Amino acid sequence: MSLDSVRAFFAQHAPDIAIIETPESSATVALAAAAHGVEPARIAKTLSLRIGDRVVLVVARGDARLDNRKVKAALGAKPRMLDADEVVALTGHPVGGVCPFGLSTPLQVYCDISLKAFDEVVPAAGSTQSAVRISPERMAALTGAEWVDVCQDIV
Repeated sequence: MSLDSVRAFFAQHAPDIAIIETPESSATVALAAAAHGVEPARIAKTLSLRIGDRVVLVVARGDARLDNRKVKAALGAKPRMLDADEVVALTGHPVGGVCPFGLSTPLQVYCDISLKAFDEVVPAAGSTQSAVRISPERMAALTGAEWVDVCQDIV
């Protein structure tokens, strides 16, 4: 069902973007990088977070780590990762396939500025065996995302 909601999202908003399905799992950054032949940093991972009393999605480059101080400064409270059941209930996507497209519940999406290092990134597409190739700017535009600086600096 989740992959179907992402297909419907792209059919309506960006029919030129093709969903890539792979026989191997891309449920982790390392698996996704191997499945799509890119460096782990180019995987756009989507983190499902509770910030105070609201749930948001933060999309960041695959090798980035959240910086709790930056999250609190940018979003107003310390982040807490959702558990797997909450993720599925609120996004409609399974853990490992979470993306900002085709959500079952409207959620605020934030894109970390770490994504801007790339002309193309590879976020999941609603399942652990699907993804898309998209520019970070287009992903942010399609999802109504706000750009934030919430990850540790990459060295």
